[in-house]
Amino acid sequence: MIRVESLRKQFGVVTAVDDVSFDAPDGTVTGLLGPNGAGKTTTLRMMYALMRPDQGRVFVDDVDAVAEPQAAQARMGVLPDVSGLYPRLTAREHIHYAGELHGLSHDVIAARADALLRQLDMLAIADRRTAGFSHGERTKVAMARALVHDPRNILLDEPTNGLDVMSTRAVRDIVRRLRDEGRAVIFSSHVMQEVSALCDRIIVIAGGRVVAAGTPDALRQQTGHENLEDAFVQLAGLGGEPA
Repeated sequence: MIRVESLRKQFGVVTAVDDVSFDAPDGTVTGLLGPNGAGKTTTLRMMYALMRPDQGRVFVDDVDAVAEPQAAQARMGVLPDVSGLYPRLTAREHIHYAGELHGLSHDVIAARADALLRQLDMLAIADRRTAGFSHGERTKVAMARALVHDPRNILLDEPTNGLDVMSTRAVRDIVRRLRDEGRAVIFSSHVMQEVSALCDRIIVIAGGRVVAAGTPDALRQQTGHENLEDAFVQLAGLGGEPA
């Protein structure tokens, strides 16, 4: 479980995140939605301890990510907004390297790498260097790297961006499996069809603040819209409609 309490982050005179609080329970896919510049990525970066908040706390399975960032990171699998791959390493080598950083044995890493390469349809590119990979191929490598240590909490920032249809289906299946195994999954996406299909709860962020939270059905009911995209536009204060 991940618990976010009163996060705040400023860059100069700009307040990017302003008193953001929410929970991401175990066995739940929690969607994080917001327009560009809303503060989603900054919030995620503070959650996985890449960035220190000006105020507020993040707890990952009761571990304080601000006070103990490495202990919290060990409990998370993170697919960030930038894959950050090493171009001279192969896809398989990236997965093995991540497993070694998490202290896994060679046999465990090999077994998990093989399973992830199959699940993400990566066998054809497994032993190619990542230099020259497409955006979708890089995303799949980063996804496998995030899951190799079998984390209980998973943060996915636009996980299907640039993927083809079959790879997108594979990612959706993995997200559902992770949820069904009782893990906490945070899923940030602009694809409303995916959010509606995958997310049990949705947190809407606009202007650096949480402006709405609830199930997809509850947000539709709150706004009077049958379409989740229309509900999001209203809740985020876009298109001239009141939030």
